[in-house]
Amino acid sequence: MPHPQMFDDDDPWLERVRTIALALPGAQEKGSHGRPAFHTVKVHCYYGGSRKVDGQWEEHPQAVLLHLPPRERAALAEEARSFVPAYLGPSGWLGIDLDEDTDLVELGELIEESYRTVAPARRIAQLDARGSWAGARSSSTPRAHTADRTARAGQRDDAGRSWNASSSGMR
Repeated sequence: MPHPQMFDDDDPWLERVRTIALALPGAQEKGSHGRPAFHTVKVHCYYGGSRKVDGQWEEHPQAVLLHLPPRERAALAEEARSFVPAYLGPSGWLGIDLDEDTDLVELGELIEESYRTVAPARRIAQLDARGSWAGARSSSTPRAHTADRTARAGQRDDAGRSWNASSSGMR
């Protein structure tokens, strides 16, 4: 028995997520447990999720579920908009609620980062050859939003440079 559809086809956030996720090399969409799932060989992004709080299910219909590197996940987990999704959380997935304050460039960067954790090497090479999502960064420059989160978490970027929010040029 298939799962019932748990999303609205006319949801503007779904359309934004779909546009970003399907722009990645070889990405496709499928339904998984009633929700949109974006994948190549493995899923890199789900739209919508839930978690159990005090024994009750809490729905997050306008959210993305992403598989992020540990440092990125740890920094984002400190933010109020984040949650550990049911079933996928123990495998390293993190949910991020979407609302009017969501930065679309950051959303694109996060979906791309999740893609990079699960996509085959040849797809990542295709992405690197054409440039990152929306040209927001070059492959040799740390993403501004990631740098800002890393600074807030008191960490260093991938090149070992120390960052602070005032020098990152972002929020």
